[in-house]
Amino acid sequence: MSVELNHTIVHARDNRESAQFFADLLGLEITAEWGPFIAVGLSNGVTLDFATIPADHIAMQHYAFLISEEEFDAAYARISERGIEHYADPHRQQPGAINHNDGGRGVYFMDPAGHAMELITVPYGGWPS
Repeated sequence: MSVELNHTIVHARDNRESAQFFADLLGLEITAEWGPFIAVGLSNGVTLDFATIPADHIAMQHYAFLISEEEFDAAYARISERGIEHYADPHRQQPGAINHNDGGRGVYFMDPAGHAMELITVPYGGWPS
């Protein structure tokens, strides 16, 4: 059996707010709700299962998503339209910009719970030969 990531739990102050923020930004759907979880499905079958926990128990995590150029254009337009602070770098030294690493584009921003989100169009190191 091959090993695949099936889902991960994303801590949030408000699971619905965070799930909807993510789904709306990337043009995705909320795929399921059960117990304390609201799931957003990704194209490879993985789900992000958002769970509400007390804000003081949330540890910032980094989530990076590989998306197409067209998806990047749409997501970046939503980031800009909504006035979401964003950066070209993970250290937030280049505000309001995107990067052009490895022949693609990338952007960093925070979600409502304070997680560092990253969108890239080319994997780090470029596409395999």
